[in-house]
Amino acid sequence: MSLFDTRVPAVLLRIDRNPFHHGTLGAVRSLGRAGTDVHVVADCAHSPVRFSRYVSRLHTPPPPGASPADITVVLRRVAARIARPAVLIPMDDASAVAVGRTRGELAPLFLLPDLPFGLPERVADKAELAGVCASLDIPHPETLVPDGPAEAARAARRLGLPVVAKWSRPWLVPPGSGLRSTVLVHSAQDAGELYRRAEEAGSRLLLQAFLPPGPDRDWFFHGYADRSGTVRAGGAGRKTRARPRGAGLTAAGRWTPNPPVRALAERIAEELGYRGIFDLDFRRCGTTGRYHLLDFNPRPGAQFRLFTDTAGLDVVRALHLDLTDRPLPEGAPRPGRMFVVENYAPLSALRPAPGGRELAWHASDDRAPGRALWTLWGRHVANRLLHRLRCLWRSHGPHGTRGPHRLRRRTDRPDSGGPARARVVRQATAPATDRADRSGRADRPDDERAGSH
Repeated sequence: MSLFDTRVPAVLLRIDRNPFHHGTLGAVRSLGRAGTDVHVVADCAHSPVRFSRYVSRLHTPPPPGASPADITVVLRRVAARIARPAVLIPMDDASAVAVGRTRGELAPLFLLPDLPFGLPERVADKAELAGVCASLDIPHPETLVPDGPAEAARAARRLGLPVVAKWSRPWLVPPGSGLRSTVLVHSAQDAGELYRRAEEAGSRLLLQAFLPPGPDRDWFFHGYADRSGTVRAGGAGRKTRARPRGAGLTAAGRWTPNPPVRALAERIAEELGYRGIFDLDFRRCGTTGRYHLLDFNPRPGAQFRLFTDTAGLDVVRALHLDLTDRPLPEGAPRPGRMFVVENYAPLSALRPAPGGRELAWHASDDRAPGRALWTLWGRHVANRLLHRLRCLWRSHGPHGTRGPHRLRRRTDRPDSGGPARARVVRQATAPATDRADRSGRADRPDDERAGSH
């Protein structure tokens, strides 16, 4: 007999248009293998996800930039087609924020965790997270929110260059703008120039002290806080390979028990009254050894399948079981287990993995997405390369000299996403004390933090 109430389908909601979001496929497979019907509300036209044997039905997602009211209309339409209560699982920040705002309207149609109103939005907003960390006494790099270009330049100098620049609500950054959610800024002038694009970005710019990466410093924690607030499933992991290198999404990660990280994650969830799935990113300060919360994602992390225990439980399955009043099986952790995203870390997918390994796209019981990946990914890479070559051609002219369409400054280049010499990062922030790593001195007595992705 199945542990799951297979009469209750799952609905995965993703507004982000990324066709290579492997976390969506992970959720499809996890619940589909358990016998649950899985409905996907996402743009999968050019995604390997659409080929999975475990997708019951694809539904048209809300358009980019849709309001919470528009998203609710789409979800009502999906609920009418399914014609029975379903577990709703937001797969990106925009979806989690919208569902958090409209929970009262959606609760009669879907099974949802009992989250305090507005909490997903509060923790997903990088500037708001600063206040959360301060109120809970959670380590967090010093963060400043400037109110003009000149103040942004002053803030960068005060924090000590380089600094991390983040848009507080990255899900509002318009596609095709060339803006990135997070960049590493190397001059005060660049910080001021980036501030001038705040209106275009749709949210506040915040500047954060840089916490340098290093061996054994990048950690993440995935968990599910059940009805009682107890953190179930999930665990702590260490990023072994990132894209881009040194900072960015997890291309390869290892399940690595870390009691201090677990204790910190459990305290955060408990003090916030959080319920549901969450994904936290930490970086350890090289000077003090303290773990700084960099991001609080109120939804499954893309690599959540890393934390599948000996009973087959992961955070997505834990959510479905808990919301359908089923007991969660007691399994043992599987330390040393690896998770690899093949298109970002192909060599890691081939190396020996004594502790076990799960690939993001390839699976023996669901081969079609893996086969489709390389065709779609190759096309994606080729299109990006052609776009860049066209930009260069227009800028330089046919004879290798700059024509009337002069090369834009790096601050305006669509593929740079930030000011000159900016390097894209996704987990980079640092306490004031950790600046000793870079300059040999510490400007403040303790590491601070405020603001995340």
